[in-house]
Amino acid sequence: MRHEIEVSISCNECVRRDTPDCQGCLVSFVVGGAPDSLELTSSEAAMVELLAQEQMIPRLRFQSVNSEA
Repeated sequence: MRHEIEVSISCNECVRRDTPDCQGCLVSFVVGGAPDSLELTSSEAAMVELLAQEQMIPRLRFQSVNSEA
């Protein structure tokens, strides 16, 4: 069974790549090392958010280089 990808995160597009925030990010936690990307289905993303809210796993710290923050 194939799952449709709902969340796709490219670390190459993150302003926090190779910073201390990167090491504390969900993507580094899941993928390890110097990750390139992470893809999650909507149900996986919801589960990850629940676990992060309970401080069982790190939060996603992705911030796009294209965002105006």
